[in-house]
Amino acid sequence: MPDPASIPDDDVSIEELQKAVEHMHGVPTRFVEAVEVDERFNGEVVWQGTVKVFALTAHPSGATMAYAWSFRTEGTKRKFKAVLGVPPVDGPVMAVRASILAEEQKKRS
Repeated sequence: MPDPASIPDDDVSIEELQKAVEHMHGVPTRFVEAVEVDERFNGEVVWQGTVKVFALTAHPSGATMAYAWSFRTEGTKRKFKAVLGVPPVDGPVMAVRASILAEEQKKRS
């Protein structure tokens, strides 16, 4: 069974998520699309949900896209994730994989 944090409650509006992305990365964004992602490892679901894709304007890293989602942590609190579209992240699936890898590395350090 996947960690509950890996299955987002997709109940925030696109506008709320967009504000979070703009706050995290400090540049204006424009919503592009929502993409369903079903990430599995050895046949088990490790992450499942909708990734919102935003176009970025003038990000210092040169990234032109960000991939974002949120999930409930405890009570009504939410955690927002926004992964920049810089190599090797080239789309929503890679953004989810990069986020999972970063979380696993945090646990080990």
